[in-house]
Amino acid sequence: MRVLVLGGTAFIGRAIVEELLRSGADVTLFGRGKTGTGLFPQLTRLIGDRDSGDYEPLRHGTWDAVVDVSGYLPRHVAQSMRALSGAGRVGRYLFISSHAVYRQDGLAPGSDEDTPRRTPVRDTEVLDGSTYGAFKVACEDDVLGRYGDRATIVRAGKVAGPHDPSDTFTYWVRRAARGGRIALPADPAQPVQVIDVRDLARLVVRLLDDDRGGAFQAVGPAEPVTLGGLIETCARVAGSDIEIVPVDVDPADLPPLFPLVRPNWATQQRSSERARAAGMPATPLHVTAADVLSWDRERGEPPLSKGFTPEQEQVLLDGHRRS
Repeated sequence: MRVLVLGGTAFIGRAIVEELLRSGADVTLFGRGKTGTGLFPQLTRLIGDRDSGDYEPLRHGTWDAVVDVSGYLPRHVAQSMRALSGAGRVGRYLFISSHAVYRQDGLAPGSDEDTPRRTPVRDTEVLDGSTYGAFKVACEDDVLGRYGDRATIVRAGKVAGPHDPSDTFTYWVRRAARGGRIALPADPAQPVQVIDVRDLARLVVRLLDDDRGGAFQAVGPAEPVTLGGLIETCARVAGSDIEIVPVDVDPADLPPLFPLVRPNWATQQRSSERARAAGMPATPLHVTAADVLSWDRERGEPPLSKGFTPEQEQVLLDGHRRS
């Protein structure tokens, strides 16, 4: 299978390319050529820029499938599809979307791919927390509008694994490994969903191999887990002793999107049934945690962009009476 990957050297794209290569696919990469320059030296790289609209390298060639990992704005998707237009040039177009496409008021435990989505946004290109999901909805609509039953949409939940630049899951892995009293600004019973990036990649490849269209929620792990249970799993993997200390913090005083803490629990209870039926595997949470711990230590545990600093956490713990 000949596969073109739009963006394939960062976290999710990297995992998809690795899985495609394991499957024997002939992979071509399209990107700016500025990140992951040492990765996949054996592959053909087409150099362009989605932000500036440079898609010239895509105007020639044919592929059985396109995997669009880096489409965040409707313009990105529209221009890529225009550059790839022509009879027989592309078989299937698989778009990596997000669970952010859903309206928050429509979510409930077990919500599936038919949950109402947000209203698409096309009149701005300011990408932030209020527009990200709406942009993805517009991108999905455009892919479906052009490719129809040759379109596949994968709506990724919170993705975890080695090489994750978001620091979200990594924060809890590293914090649990340090041991001791852990300040948790949430209810430990909050449900949480994380999917191993390698499971997401395997789902993508399986969908391409099966030439399967439609929308799929890539969420995990297979067994329900709470935020407290996730932290305890990370501690067991590291061999550390911990005490989870729920602390009262005004949400306004928390850093934005504090790692895995969500006020709407239904956002962390989505159904993975359709993706599992399509062949998405389920890496055990303890394996993901162990692999992230190993990767984080190998890279020297650089400062994280999310979560409490040790000093911030200590202030909270000092103000909390020991039970």
